[in-house]
Amino acid sequence: MASSHSSSPVPQSSSSDAFFKKEVDATKRFRPAQSLPDVCPKEPTGDPSNLCDSPSLVLDQHRWTIYHSKVNLPAALNDPRLAKRESDFFTKTWGVDFVDTEVTPSFYLPQITKEHFASYQQEITPREKVHDRCENICTSKDTFDRTLLHTHGVFISSFSPFQIFMKPDFALEDPLTFNVVLPWSHFSTAGGKGNRDAASSKLLQEKLSHYLDIVEVNIAHQISLRSEAFFHAMTSQHELQDYLRKTSQAVKLLREKISKIDKVMCEGSLRVLRLSLTRNNCIKAYNKLKLMATVHQTQPTVQLLLSTSEFVGALDLIATTQEVLQQELQGIHSFRHLGSQLCELEKLIDKMMIAEFSTYARNDLNRPLEDDCQILEEERLVSLVFGLLKQRKLNFYEIYGDEMIITAKNIIKQCVVNTVSQIEEIDTEVVVKLADQMRMMNFPQWFDLLKNIFSKFTIFLKRIKATLSTIRSVVFLVLDKNQKTGDLEDTLQKNSAKDSMVDTEVAYLTHEGMFISDAFSEGDLLPAAADTTSQRNTSPNSEPCSSDSVSEPECTTDSSSSKEQTSSSVTPRGVEMMIGDDVNMTDVELVRLANNIQELLYNASDICHDRSVKFLMARAKDGFLEKLNSNEFVALSRLMEGFILDTEQICGRKSMSLRGALQSQANRFVNRFHEERKTKLSLLLDNERWKQAEVPAEFQDLVDSVSDGRISLPEKKPAATEERKPTEFLIVEGQKYATVGTVLLLIRIILEYCQCVDNIPSITTDMLTRLSDLLKYFNSRSCQLVLGAGALQVVGLKTITTKNLALSSRCLQLIVHYIPIIRAHFEARLQPKQFSMLRHFDHITKDYHDHVAEISAKLVAIMDSLFDKLLSKYEVKAPVPSACFRNICKQMAKMHEAIYDLLPEEQTQMLFLRINASYKLHLKRQLAHLNVVNDGGPLNGLVTSDVAFYTGNLQALKGLNNLDLNMAEIWEQKR
Repeated sequence: MASSHSSSPVPQSSSSDAFFKKEVDATKRFRPAQSLPDVCPKEPTGDPSNLCDSPSLVLDQHRWTIYHSKVNLPAALNDPRLAKRESDFFTKTWGVDFVDTEVTPSFYLPQITKEHFASYQQEITPREKVHDRCENICTSKDTFDRTLLHTHGVFISSFSPFQIFMKPDFALEDPLTFNVVLPWSHFSTAGGKGNRDAASSKLLQEKLSHYLDIVEVNIAHQISLRSEAFFHAMTSQHELQDYLRKTSQAVKLLREKISKIDKVMCEGSLRVLRLSLTRNNCIKAYNKLKLMATVHQTQPTVQLLLSTSEFVGALDLIATTQEVLQQELQGIHSFRHLGSQLCELEKLIDKMMIAEFSTYARNDLNRPLEDDCQILEEERLVSLVFGLLKQRKLNFYEIYGDEMIITAKNIIKQCVVNTVSQIEEIDTEVVVKLADQMRMMNFPQWFDLLKNIFSKFTIFLKRIKATLSTIRSVVFLVLDKNQKTGDLEDTLQKNSAKDSMVDTEVAYLTHEGMFISDAFSEGDLLPAAADTTSQRNTSPNSEPCSSDSVSEPECTTDSSSSKEQTSSSVTPRGVEMMIGDDVNMTDVELVRLANNIQELLYNASDICHDRSVKFLMARAKDGFLEKLNSNEFVALSRLMEGFILDTEQICGRKSMSLRGALQSQANRFVNRFHEERKTKLSLLLDNERWKQAEVPAEFQDLVDSVSDGRISLPEKKPAATEERKPTEFLIVEGQKYATVGTVLLLIRIILEYCQCVDNIPSITTDMLTRLSDLLKYFNSRSCQLVLGAGALQVVGLKTITTKNLALSSRCLQLIVHYIPIIRAHFEARLQPKQFSMLRHFDHITKDYHDHVAEISAKLVAIMDSLFDKLLSKYEVKAPVPSACFRNICKQMAKMHEAIYDLLPEEQTQMLFLRINASYKLHLKRQLAHLNVVNDGGPLNGLVTSDVAFYTGNLQALKGLNNLDLNMAEIWEQKR
């Protein structure tokens, strides 16, 4: 029968022993034994791989599979819920209610009958026939007439009628498989005949039932074949139970022996270890209680420290207590509120320190300003600063800055009050406002007041510098400590690699049990601060102890740390003893703070300068400063410059406010100074009659001092017993200068400009510009008055004589002589970038030389017009010398007499050479007009006699005897 060739779980063997060995040695096979397929396979899905996903006897032995089922296969295949076996296939597969269930027709869908598919069937039927014909021609990929089928190692005869169900790729969704299992052709060929359809359905059901019977028979046959192996397994189970019983007895005996060994050899040693650990735990608990007692006294100790203003010690104690609470005493119920109380106390200390620092700043800045720059309570300051740094209150310097502003105002106010109280002329009851009282002072009184204010401000800045230097020294000490700590951490990190190897060896030895004897001396090593890390690891049975506990010496060190710090020296040299590792500030923050403190010193200088400027402007409201004379303003300028230099030396930076105010007042002073002198010069020129003036002795001394290199006004000497008489000429470096009184005063004015530059260097450029303007004004105005004959109307002169012209020329030459000296004086006081301003002196020198040249040309022009007038009437006749030549010689003598004492001999000779050239030109023209030639005739002799008379008279004049007149040029040259 076909059922006798059904599959079995394992291949058959000739004996039961072989079967048992195969079960035992199944893991040694190259190919594991395959299990039977599921007797209730899943619904086919068309995926062949899913048909082989049956449970494994080896891999799935610990979970429930189909092999644990206790229901026989026929009962599983036959549905017991069906009342009749005549039910069709769909009823058995999908339930009893499948056939009888009625579906309510939808109102929205039409009733579909076979007539609706008639046209489709007519159209598709030819195509289906062609398709079937093509399939019959082509070879099928998977035919049903295979003779052998291999399923899980079992061969089934091809004659089996249900071989289609044993195929690995069995799937009802395959149309071919579905047509083979359910031949619908039997139902569709006789449509409309219900009786035949029912018969075909019953026939199909009987056929499937027959297949089921065949399967049941084959399964029963396979079970009968393996009955021997089953009984062999049962026998092996009894033997295994005997082995387990003997093993249990051996284990029980072994445990009894181990228990006896434990009581004899181990229990005492372990008890000693346990007692040692208990002792250590008691010591730790005692230390913990001592630590708790110390922590309990924190608040009273903090209050005691605050009563003596020991803020740093109080903060250290609070920080230490907070650390102990978080590490050593964490979880202690009695201290659950102590942490928040300490935080509130720390905030209170912050406020107290800020208030204390404000009080210190006020007391330090408001103490009497004497020549004492000592720091007020230096230890107290250092303690306050260090405490503020610990609490990161980095804006404490702003408090000091606010106090500086208030103190600077009070300094000026107090100085004014003290000065006003000493002046009897000021009635404080009538004049109430302090500014009005100050404006009633004269210059000496106000100058002394300003000097007093500057001296007070200088001491004030020195005190501020000393205090801020102390604060910065504390900041830099903290910064240095941080840098050293960072370097130490880097060194430790480099050494950590070397220490890791040693730690590894220690851990290995501890694990091996080589240090187990150290537990006996653990209690003795604790007071010596020994490392207990390895000892905790050596006792696995000991009770866990707190890793945060500390020994008694450690507790003593922590509790006394604040006392040691507060008792240490707090002077700047000993402040390093106060610096711990609890100043949590970065180097960037500390450097920024130090820079801000240094900037505060600069601000102090700016504050003093600003208050001084306001004081200066308050006095300058009524034009008081503009009315100062040169000496007073110079004294004021020197005082302000001295104060500015002192502040720059103290603070190390320039403050521009007071310097700017001084520059502003200097500009006003320069404008007034220049206008006064220009007006004075204008008045002098308008009243100048251009006559030679006598030179007083003081002017000669002034010129001599300039020649000696001292460009300044000489000090007034007491009246001598014998007054020196004034001289006729001004002697300058051996040369005589005939001048007018205006020029003498102009020289003095020029020296006033130069001296003002020496006294007030900041106005050098302005003074240079104003002096250039003054020299240009003198040049242009003198030209208008002399060359332009303006003096005729202004002064009332009858005429501008040659003497006036020569005197004007000599005065201009005197000014030109001093221009290089003035230029060198200003050049020494100008910045290199300002040297371009010196070109004004070059322009002035050129203008003066041009003016002198114009005067010389004017003198020549006067004589030229005279020659033209006289020689145009000249006739060559007796007597000799003629009247024309007598008049010419007479006018030449007058010219010489007018200018000889005024101009140097060289200039006189040059001038007469030019006059002689003009004379020769006119004479030559007249002789040509008269047709007189150098032929030795009588006319030539008369002319020669007149010329000889002219030459003799001209060379007879003083200083002209060696003058080369070259009179041969009067004759026309023969061609």
